[in-house]
Amino acid sequence: MPNHETKEKIENSALRAFMVFLSLMLQIGWFIWLGVYLRRYYFVLNSIVMIISWVLALHVYSRHMNSAYKLSWIVLILVLPVLGISMYAMFGSQLSHVWIRKYMDNQDNVAAMYLTDDESALNSLREQDYGLANQCQYIQKKVGYPLYQNTDIAFHNDTAVALEDLKTELAKAESFIFMEYHAIEDSVSWAGIEAILKEKAASGVEVRLLYDDVGSIFFVGKSFTKRLQQEGIQCRVFNPIYPILNTFMNNRDHRKIVVIDGKVGFTGGYNMADRYFNINSPYGYWKDTGIKLTGDGVKSLTAQFLEMWNATQKEKENQSQFFPQTDYIAQEPGFVQPYADAPLDSEIVGENVYLNIIKNAKHYVYITTPYFAISEQMMASLLNAARSGVDVRVILPHIPDKRIVQMVTRSYYEVLLSSGIKVYEYKPGFIHSKTFVADDELAIIGSSNMDYRSMNLNYECVGLIYKTGSEIDVKQDFINMIENSCIEVELKDWIKRPFFKKILESILTAFSTMF
Repeated sequence: MPNHETKEKIENSALRAFMVFLSLMLQIGWFIWLGVYLRRYYFVLNSIVMIISWVLALHVYSRHMNSAYKLSWIVLILVLPVLGISMYAMFGSQLSHVWIRKYMDNQDNVAAMYLTDDESALNSLREQDYGLANQCQYIQKKVGYPLYQNTDIAFHNDTAVALEDLKTELAKAESFIFMEYHAIEDSVSWAGIEAILKEKAASGVEVRLLYDDVGSIFFVGKSFTKRLQQEGIQCRVFNPIYPILNTFMNNRDHRKIVVIDGKVGFTGGYNMADRYFNINSPYGYWKDTGIKLTGDGVKSLTAQFLEMWNATQKEKENQSQFFPQTDYIAQEPGFVQPYADAPLDSEIVGENVYLNIIKNAKHYVYITTPYFAISEQMMASLLNAARSGVDVRVILPHIPDKRIVQMVTRSYYEVLLSSGIKVYEYKPGFIHSKTFVADDELAIIGSSNMDYRSMNLNYECVGLIYKTGSEIDVKQDFINMIENSCIEVELKDWIKRPFFKKILESILTAFSTMF
């Protein structure tokens, strides 16, 4: 990409972010000025604010939500009432869900319209694992994404390999290409993809690209979308940010999805930016993973993409063409359930699935995640599993991309280690992979981190696989990291860390759900 385009991209993104920041500061300044101007009414106003803060704190306490989340808001509302009330109104209240639904009203329920429940797959799974079949049925009922057989899985433990595989499959496209990413960077890795998309669009293939505005703000210049449109590539932005505070700004599209002709799909933890493929990573070696699906399970990825695409357009279209019948016959006999989670209700499907995996594990649960700020329920589940003899291990970053988040993550180490859970830090760089694997049979690979944002605020996508053969690949990748790339955190050494770090970690943990 020419240097002037790179410079333009950086300048435009920086200017856009600065303008949003400046606007927000002006809004905050207005409230401060208003407070100073109304000082003469301090006693009356202060009394009103205190009454509101206590009523609101009681309301938060009565809500059915994560107790850590409750505590964070209650402390903020009572200690800093004006700030706490304002922030809760914008980001913590259920009003945010009203705005989300209003924004998403354009879409049809694609999953309900085009995905059929495969009772034969559920019945077949019940014969092998009745408990897991119940969980898969729960996912199907709550978010509408069914369980599939007749789907082959390829696990990518190296994003450079994943990128080349993606290019190969894109080059085969005959009908349509759907791509959805939290972050897209107009740079080296994208240039190779764009060249293929441009060629395919010119040959009549329908190409659609969707990216999240916040995730891509420093990566994509204002000319990016215009250029793609000129190349015949439909490009849209999910939830554009504006220099005005609004509740929906806090809910981002964190999914990573590619669908090719409805036959091949990709998902995982990596975005379409250079650092994810170790072309230019500021955090050492960037470790990430993903999966390629071939067969029936791709239908769910198609529905997930169309769900978000529909939210960005007013016109309706016949989308049945994107769910073709194929004569593909899978080589593996296992089960696949790609599913999505959205912040539209109080049902935390993503976390519930993780909890069930931990609860039902017999021998081991191995976890990789870049961010670790979990609920009390998740912590209790992990501790109970370890105390019951299950081998629980977690790999976390040694080199952080966000230092405050790493301090929050490390605040959990002592209780984890004290209960026999083994904690490792990935030393060569930053681990961004989000995986669960249990008992050589069940694995999850997707976009969802183990933090409050992924579980409650973002749009996420996950692939659950059972006895496909790739579960062993996920486990082996974990073991290879432990043996070659990780340092084990020892309790006897960890408790010796400086006292001020312990205090800081405790403070940050109290507000961990807000990061």
